[in-house]
Amino acid sequence: MLSSPRLCLLSLTLALAACERSPAPAEPGEALSGGAATVHQIGQNAFSMPSANLAPSRRLDFSVGNSFFRNPWVIPPSATTARDGLGPLFNTNACQNCHIKDGRGHPPEPKDNNAVSMLVRLSIAEDGSLPHKELRQRLGVVPEPVYGGQLQDMSIPGIEPEAKVRVEYDTHSLRLADGTQVELRKPRLLITNLGYGEMHSDTLFSARIAPPMIGLGLLEAIPEADILAAADPDDRDGDGIRGVPNQVWDDALGKTVLGRFGWKAGQPNLNQQNVHAFSSDMGLTTNLLPHDDCTEAQATCRSMPNGGEPEVSDNILGTVLFYVRNLAVPSRRNVDDLEVRRGKQLFIDAGCAKCHTPSHVTAADAAEPELANQTIRPYTDMLLHDMGEGLADGRPEFQASGSQWRTAPLWGIGLTETVNGHTQFLHDGRARNLLEAILWHGGEAESAKQAVVKLDASERGALLTFLNSL
Repeated sequence: MLSSPRLCLLSLTLALAACERSPAPAEPGEALSGGAATVHQIGQNAFSMPSANLAPSRRLDFSVGNSFFRNPWVIPPSATTARDGLGPLFNTNACQNCHIKDGRGHPPEPKDNNAVSMLVRLSIAEDGSLPHKELRQRLGVVPEPVYGGQLQDMSIPGIEPEAKVRVEYDTHSLRLADGTQVELRKPRLLITNLGYGEMHSDTLFSARIAPPMIGLGLLEAIPEADILAAADPDDRDGDGIRGVPNQVWDDALGKTVLGRFGWKAGQPNLNQQNVHAFSSDMGLTTNLLPHDDCTEAQATCRSMPNGGEPEVSDNILGTVLFYVRNLAVPSRRNVDDLEVRRGKQLFIDAGCAKCHTPSHVTAADAAEPELANQTIRPYTDMLLHDMGEGLADGRPEFQASGSQWRTAPLWGIGLTETVNGHTQFLHDGRARNLLEAILWHGGEAESAKQAVVKLDASERGALLTFLNSL
């Protein structure tokens, strides 16, 4: 029988061996974030590639869609009849200007005079009247009466822009358990030069940067039943995580369905996401939204010539949809590296994977055959979560509250700097790096954040190495 000191020494030795044990090896196929559609591209164009399994005969359609996504639209009337109709009010003249290289937008710096790839959404509280209830059901919000649901800071000649948008930042410091100080910043919108009079006194504002475009067709192909099965509004398992689906209006079907896209999952599918972006961002009409995005108070805007009825034909809309659905996800890097695997284990142990669900299998009846039956690793559950007051914009959208956000997919996040030249994250770009993004988490993610706060420098490094491998 071992003496007490020897027993203690043996116990300590076994405990240390357990702590030093290497994390499990990478899972089979883990590097293929988009399944068979994954591309092995890690350069500046990593987010702009077609699905790897897209047949050569279908890559021409991808290229046509790319041209309409990338090239500017022009003011009507114009000899360029295929892409005229810009405005009268708009935020940009090409999709690519916000989704830079099909990647992530960024907020303006304090010295900048326009928002470029950041939008400002507007709404007011519902007052209980029937018109407000109808707007809330169909749009998810009650738009600001004069300026609508989105502030448009650019316009064609002869029309006054709605406003100028600038951003300044308030900062505070957070001390980590090992004494490291991290400065966090929060944007403060400065809206000036209002072109159409005062706004409603109770206007709600939400700054939104453009998210990356990769893998959207694969996210659209996740079975609805799988998303709903992961919801836990009553926290039945007692882990503090209450993922809930958003239920939003489908313009084509004329009914409420599951929301998937946008920072608050406010759009049901990619076609409608594209239609609303054409309308709000560029002032372009479609058969689904046939009128310019001008309010009753903007009479001159409503009287300007158009670029056709509709300005974006069903054919063009279809090619853009094909392009958006088939933008490929880049492969993971260094999945077998010990530091990456160590960081992955820390990610799981902290509870991050409870919302950032690592993998899904796409439906057999996906909209495109290349996207069907794929094991994908987007690191999202596609559900809404309360992220706490620190991240709250106070602006409800359909069933999403002012502090709820859809879990952002993490695939490709480590290539943001390579593709977009910055590392600014979260819905308004306030986080200047991944650590800041984590430290803004609260609400349902508070315990996961606190687990990261308690890590030492070596562990934080491993966690960030894992995230940068995605």
